[in-house]
Amino acid sequence: MRSVQHQSKLQLAPWALLIVAMSWGLAFVVMKDAIERQSVTNFLFTRFSVAVLIMFLIRPRVFHEMNRELVLRGGTAGLFLGIGYIFQTFGLARAGAAITGFVTGLYVALTPLLALIILRQRVSRFTWSCVAIATIGLGFLSIHGWSIGQGELLIFISAVFFALHIIALSQWSSGRDAYAMTVVQLTMCATLSGFASIPSGYSPPPDLGVWSSVAFTAIFATAAAFIIQTWSQAHMSSTKVAVILTMEVVFAALFAILFGGESLTVQSTLGGALVITAMYLIVIKEER
Repeated sequence: MRSVQHQSKLQLAPWALLIVAMSWGLAFVVMKDAIERQSVTNFLFTRFSVAVLIMFLIRPRVFHEMNRELVLRGGTAGLFLGIGYIFQTFGLARAGAAITGFVTGLYVALTPLLALIILRQRVSRFTWSCVAIATIGLGFLSIHGWSIGQGELLIFISAVFFALHIIALSQWSSGRDAYAMTVVQLTMCATLSGFASIPSGYSPPPDLGVWSSVAFTAIFATAAAFIIQTWSQAHMSSTKVAVILTMEVVFAALFAILFGGESLTVQSTLGGALVITAMYLIVIKEER
């Protein structure tokens, strides 16, 4: 009976992660106007704080269910995630749009590399080939010109920390309460983004439109998304998680075309097809 339940979770986890990637892709479109009216660090602080508050209101006893080990593991994972967001934020302020998405998405290649170095986890040739296909697809989706500067370097550092976050969850999620782990991670992210807001000061969302963006990203792209990711990573390897999450870029492009008025090009179509192929191969392999 237990093996049947485990097998069901293995089959469900990739599709749950796909929903996470979809919510993050839609968040790009939702946040686009909001971060023009509120600074990015202020927006992140509000987003993470609201997410933690909502999760606490839904399950007030969650803090009583935490132990020292869970707080330590969840806090460390949240530290990686929060630092990743902060480096990405400062990088986006300096980088051109040309390769920002590609550099951020490099966590798909960094995840198996860091897992090999830190954990001595071997990665099969099949998985490496999926990583390569996804990386090439990201390039087609994101690169429309080429320039390397300080912004791109900061975004690359964020990709390293996003990869470390994926690895940490794969190692520490199993056997722990996904809800409590998520609260700890998001509390750490709120704390870090709060510190990042100090130099310029904090200003709340200026209007209902920004508050609506905060509500969507806090509920769907943060609280719900990271609960699902934390749960899913208890049943999947970090590399396969990274490949599936690259679908975020595909969904971001799709929603930008549907709602943002952007046009579909042959290059972006080819890039999206390659990322989808890599994800499909990983999911089929996982199910088998």
